Amino acid sequence: MKIDASLMFDPVGAGAMAAELEAAGFDGAYTFEGQSDPFITSTVAAMRTQNMTLMTSIAVAFARNPMSLAYLGNDLQTVSGGRFILGLGTQVKAHIERRFSMPWSKPASRMREMVLAIRAIWDCWQTGEKLNFQGEFYQHTLMSPIFSPQPSAHAAPPIFIAGVGPVMTEVAAEVGDGYFLHPFNTQQSMQALSLAAIGRGLEKAGKSRADYTISAQVMTATGLDEESMQAAVASARNQIAFYASTPAYLPVLECHGLETLQREANAMIKQGRWVELNDLVDDELLNTFAIVGTPTEVAQKMVERFQGKVDRISPVVYQPDVALLTELRGAIAAAL
Repeated sequence: MKIDASLMFDPVGAGAMAAELEAAGFDGAYTFEGQSDPFITSTVAAMRTQNMTLMTSIAVAFARNPMSLAYLGNDLQTVSGGRFILGLGTQVKAHIERRFSMPWSKPASRMREMVLAIRAIWDCWQTGEKLNFQGEFYQHTLMSPIFSPQPSAHAAPPIFIAGVGPVMTEVAAEVGDGYFLHPFNTQQSMQALSLAAIGRGLEKAGKSRADYTISAQVMTATGLDEESMQAAVASARNQIAFYASTPAYLPVLECHGLETLQREANAMIKQGRWVELNDLVDDELLNTFAIVGTPTEVAQKMVERFQGKVDRISPVVYQPDVALLTELRGAIAAAL
């Protein structure tokens, strides 16, 4: 099981942090779409590392189009020397329509087609064959030689897809090379929702589990001292309540009969009662959704929950300090 870490949102500091994480022995590092563009941060990290896998986990697919993603993926694969994973996710309808001003419809079908379109564009660049992708959502039929990159010395980047619900997760297994397990997961939801849907998707595509990668992002509440530990626990409670408020994550709550939590958390957010969100998450809920304890305790629990089920693991920590991440990595490696 490979161990990854987050580069968070700082494109200025990402290069130095990536170099430190690589020196500490991490197998990979990911950026995600939050307060900055994940592709820029990945590029900065690629320029300061030599061996570590770099990935977007995730870039918002529907905020872009297959052609723009094909160029970004191809460029980052070149800059990184073949170490890039193009990780895509949908975001939710409100953000796609109201934040990005882009169309939203049939997200699972649209994601399937987007991945197929990206691969068709990459194949066109690599082989020189005419581009002729015509789907329900995307049509790409023009590629002049002047705009076509030279054939790459590297294989096309793997495409990983994030999903929560069973339909999107099936698509991730059917057309993707890997799957990002969302941090809002539990042992029960992983088995009942994610792994079951991945099995169906792989079967549909005639693919083997051995040829597919599952990467788990794990909500982690830990610290190097009591003060940082308490801050991490408070952050985890807030994150759990925030995810619980989002209708898209209802399937995870349904695995535990917690549908009413979604309604309560959603109502609080609509009323602007952000501070009170933490009160919804008692210790039982905290330990169901997050892994809590010292770095050594967290590592042991993480390995017990995920070993044999996933191929890559990444602790999602409050304020990702390199010293904390390094201690966590060492503890996880020792527990494997």
